Amino acid sequence: MMLNFDFYAPTRIIFGKDTEKEIGALLKPHAKKVLIHYGGGSIKRSGLYDTVTASLKESGVAFVELGGVKPNPRLSLVHEGIDLCKVEGVDLILAVGGGSVIDSAKAIAMGVYYDGDIWDLYVEAQPIEQALPVATILTIPAAGSEASEGTVITNEAEDLKLPYGSNLLRPLLSVVNPELFFTLPEEQLGYGVADMMAHIFERYFTNTLHTDLTDGLCETTLKTLMRNAPLAKKNMSDYNAWSELGFAGTVAHNSLLGMGRENDWACHDMEHELSAIYDVAHGAGLAVLIPGWMQYVYQDNINMFVQFAVNVMGVTGSYRDPDAIVQEGIARLREFFVKIGLPSTLAELGIPEDRLEEMAKKATKAAFGNERPLGGFKKLYWQDVLAIYNLVK
Repeated sequence: MMLNFDFYAPTRIIFGKDTEKEIGALLKPHAKKVLIHYGGGSIKRSGLYDTVTASLKESGVAFVELGGVKPNPRLSLVHEGIDLCKVEGVDLILAVGGGSVIDSAKAIAMGVYYDGDIWDLYVEAQPIEQALPVATILTIPAAGSEASEGTVITNEAEDLKLPYGSNLLRPLLSVVNPELFFTLPEEQLGYGVADMMAHIFERYFTNTLHTDLTDGLCETTLKTLMRNAPLAKKNMSDYNAWSELGFAGTVAHNSLLGMGRENDWACHDMEHELSAIYDVAHGAGLAVLIPGWMQYVYQDNINMFVQFAVNVMGVTGSYRDPDAIVQEGIARLREFFVKIGLPSTLAELGIPEDRLEEMAKKATKAAFGNERPLGGFKKLYWQDVLAIYNLVK
């Protein structure tokens, strides 16, 4: 039966053309001084930085800034941001960027009120009682962090990448203007779509029954992504296609699609090992792992995978041969990933075979003597994770 749930999604979404110009007026009721947090400087080259700072100045909102966020955001910069916020008396963090920037901002936001090393919270999953408010201006639709409770940080000194979640980290508000996506490198489109689809897959594949509504929402959102990704790839200034992708990315990860059903999250946990050690793009790693995970687990609930193959991938065939339907569905998904420029093997990511067992043991915590199997759909121990890595090597 459908599981009990408590749906909480307080983030205000301001969507559409020129909405970033409103950021000063939007933040004025909530902050006197903000930290503008951003990545490698593209917001300055594009003119977005000037737009944002002009809007803040016009509304009388003071600001300091911290750039330098990298993909797979680093713990060292989080430490720097926490210190800066304390010294400057910042009362809100404005993340201008994609998921990495927003995740870094969330880590800083909770670190301001934590007396120890912020990394302790990620390792021990300790609950937090307070965090600075976070607002975002989204420049890359992918991670869904603009409306989620989650943050993922990489400890570069230990080759570890860990998630943390709290409803206190859901952004106060997020500005989503699809025009800001037009200048993205083409490969970012593929990475983002794979990440968004993965967020849905982690919720969609479940053993929970009587979830017709969220089944349908998941399937429609997946088809929306698959229909519009090639359109945006063909014309990177297609406002309509980016609007669909941007909105879908938010819905994919604001928790709605997972309500009332057991979630999985094994593929994300497995991928974190790839990007922690080899610094690969998160979406690229997911595109490799997801079909391998499907191949490994589908027989545990073949009906769920038949539903996916038929309703999402458009497979037709005899229901007397469900295995053939599932195999065709997985093959079509892999072909779609390749079509939008994504890899299909670990070798294509430049990942050798010599550390696969190490990553499998780290993912399940077997390497630290307290193994915890991954996933909800099928429990995966380190040997299972290694088998999946080997399927896609």
